[in-house]
Amino acid sequence: MSDQQPALITSELVVLDTDLGASKREVITALAGRVAEAGRADAEGLARDAWAREEQGVTGMGNRIAIPHCRSAAVTAATLGFARLPEPVDFGAPDGPADLIFMIAAPEGGNDEHLQILSRLAGSLMREEFLNSLREAATPEDVVGIVEGVVSANEAARDSKAGAGAGAGAGAGAAAASAAADAGTDGADAAKKKVRIVAFTACPTGIAHTFMAADGLVQAAEKRDDVELLVEPQGSAGYEPLAEADVKDADAVIIAADIDIRGKERLVGKPGVEVPVKRAVSQADALIDDALAALNSPNGHRIKGSAGGEQSARDEGQVGWGKRIQQALMTGVSYMIPFVAAGGLMIALAFLLGGYEITNVAGDILTNNSLTNLPEGGFIVYLAAIFASVGGVALGFLVPALSAYIAYALAGRPGIAPGFVGGAIAVAVGAGFIGGLVTGLFAGVVAMWIASWKTPRWLAGLMPVVIIPLLTTAVTALLMYLLLGRPLALLMEGLTNWLNGLSGGSSILLGVILGLMMCFDLGGPVNKAAYLFATAGLSVGTDAAMMVMSAVMVAGMVPPLALALASAVRPKMFTQEERKNGQAAWLLGAAFISEGAIPFAAADPFRVIPSMMLGGAVAGGLSMAFGTTLRAPHGGIFVFFAIDPIWGFLIALVAGMVVAAIAVLLLKQFARKRDSAAAAVVAA
Repeated sequence: MSDQQPALITSELVVLDTDLGASKREVITALAGRVAEAGRADAEGLARDAWAREEQGVTGMGNRIAIPHCRSAAVTAATLGFARLPEPVDFGAPDGPADLIFMIAAPEGGNDEHLQILSRLAGSLMREEFLNSLREAATPEDVVGIVEGVVSANEAARDSKAGAGAGAGAGAGAAAASAAADAGTDGADAAKKKVRIVAFTACPTGIAHTFMAADGLVQAAEKRDDVELLVEPQGSAGYEPLAEADVKDADAVIIAADIDIRGKERLVGKPGVEVPVKRAVSQADALIDDALAALNSPNGHRIKGSAGGEQSARDEGQVGWGKRIQQALMTGVSYMIPFVAAGGLMIALAFLLGGYEITNVAGDILTNNSLTNLPEGGFIVYLAAIFASVGGVALGFLVPALSAYIAYALAGRPGIAPGFVGGAIAVAVGAGFIGGLVTGLFAGVVAMWIASWKTPRWLAGLMPVVIIPLLTTAVTALLMYLLLGRPLALLMEGLTNWLNGLSGGSSILLGVILGLMMCFDLGGPVNKAAYLFATAGLSVGTDAAMMVMSAVMVAGMVPPLALALASAVRPKMFTQEERKNGQAAWLLGAAFISEGAIPFAAADPFRVIPSMMLGGAVAGGLSMAFGTTLRAPHGGIFVFFAIDPIWGFLIALVAGMVVAAIAVLLLKQFARKRDSAAAAVVAA
């Protein structure tokens, strides 16, 4: 434990058999006051933030315990407060009121050793012997000793399994192996009979529910002889990812989370369940049954890709800078896409209602007209002007949002304001989306650096809400205005001129490259890079940029449609589950959701992905050759009114779909013949 930080819990943070009030709000307020008396928080701020967290979801856990908790700028050091009440108070648990109250108070942005200890301690709150010892404690010093003993035991257990790659679920696997040995059964044979389940837990705060859910699942698995369970609790103080081989070899998945888990792409296509984190606390055994049911049912739930979730994968010590920057860029793009989709589709609707000139006159119409003074063309034109204006406003957030959430992925909430301001400056100086990428990365790195400063306790509460945003915004603004703004604007101008100058073979080649990128990883980083290139250019409004958008969308529609066609034409080459996925892929492909092809690609990547890339290249190249333009960033065939000429788009789509379908069927047929020949040789 660090010498520079106060102990997690002290006797002055413990209240035994004292009435703190008849309601949970009174108890929370009283415990916040006790933390403040210890010099670790502002009482009013901590009580406010803890109650705000309580209103998001009750913290009564069952077994007569409650864990009000929060991350708060009012807290200066990670702290555990404890109260044993003479009369239980209702905290919303289904089995009744609670008499043991744990208040977990973590500093905003805290990621230190104490916070990691707090996180691991949360798992112990599910163990009956620990709770009984607290109920029998005679003095506050006894409580402190019990908590410190559990912390020490958790540290020792964690160290003993370091490098094993089993995460918090190692105990379940060890217990299973031990049970097999006690029964006189060969350990390897017993392991083969077990179903391997990997579980992932996460909550918004990343402290209490995350680790209690993980421990609940481990305990439930230890009592069974039919499963081996490994769990990855994704806490706020970083986490230890499960070994790649363990995830790959898992038969089923449990996701118990109230936020998007990190690294979800590892699980796409696997059978399993996705539930709120509290279900793993109170119904862990039932969740294991549900995961087994999903595995054994052909119609069971399959884990799908996360299109908009944040994916900051690990803490600084576990991921290299290259990977962290890539993840930050993907986070920025994911958060930017809703602005692009909303703004672009609003403008597309404006074009449908008021014609392509509506964007040029929307401002005058809204300034000079109203519902009682409609413009020429009536209400429809007035409505089109509203849509065009709102769409333009939404697209105006494209670069600031991109910059802000890149910074957020690197530095957390203190990076959002500097990122937004930096993105707005990039737009103002003409640096466009390239400037937004630069300001987002720069603001995130600077905010991280300032957050690492060692500050006095009285200043720590101001760091994430005042000091870090202020200094980072100032440094980012100076960088753009004094050094980088003009060079980046010239780069953006050159890129725009290059796009506008594309014609003939060069434009077709660009369409082929974009088509290959869109089909390479089906929603992954390469796909997103091509989509970002298209949507960023769309805000410029040139014909060349809209041709790029058309090539990107038509290529992205090819994989799910091609696999739907292939599985319908030659169903015997696909599994029953793939044929069902193929039926759904018709609609997904038509709506430009490339992820509809992921189940096929995950099962057979070396034949599916090259085939889809070939089809995507054909579609993208033909779209460019026909000069097809698209004024909407999403929607697939359902935004037909924004495509010109529609026949060019359809020909490119059908050609790409047919080529990809034929390619994948030929590769599967070739592989089948090769496997049959190999089997015949072996038999001979």
